[in-house]
Amino acid sequence: MNSDSDLQIAGDILEVPHLLQAPREHPATVAEFAGLARSIAAERSQWEHLVRYDATTRWYHRLRTGPGYEVWLLSWVPGQGSGLHDHGRSSGVLTVLDGTLTERTERGTRVLTAGAQRVFAPGYTHEVVNDALEPAVSLHVYYPGLTEMPMHTSRAACEARIEPSPVTA
Repeated sequence: MNSDSDLQIAGDILEVPHLLQAPREHPATVAEFAGLARSIAAERSQWEHLVRYDATTRWYHRLRTGPGYEVWLLSWVPGQGSGLHDHGRSSGVLTVLDGTLTERTERGTRVLTAGAQRVFAPGYTHEVVNDALEPAVSLHVYYPGLTEMPMHTSRAACEARIEPSPVTA
């Protein structure tokens, strides 16, 4: 009968630091970027005092940058919208922090309430608008950082049925 435990045979894992993965300082996967957005959303005291509402144009503020990514805070008064656009070569995570936003794509229309997230790949075309009667605030994470936002003219592709708001991570 062998009295050695597996731990004794393998050695103490904490004494073999080269086998441990160092914790990442910055997100590297879609799930980590969605998690970053959720953690920022949960820290209201870090962003709430920065929000401004402008009736003449959408207000935005770059909240944070990291290696290859940016985090933006946007406000939307009733009736304001982004216009139909994509994000060039950037992927992104849109998180609604306050209020309600409507997202229109060629696949349909989604009403996004506080806490809802949408994850999108490069070239994803959508329009975001505040169709509600109250202001809204959203958080946007782009990887790589947003360098272009081509506008599109065809709205017909984005006028479709309303679907429930999924939370995507």
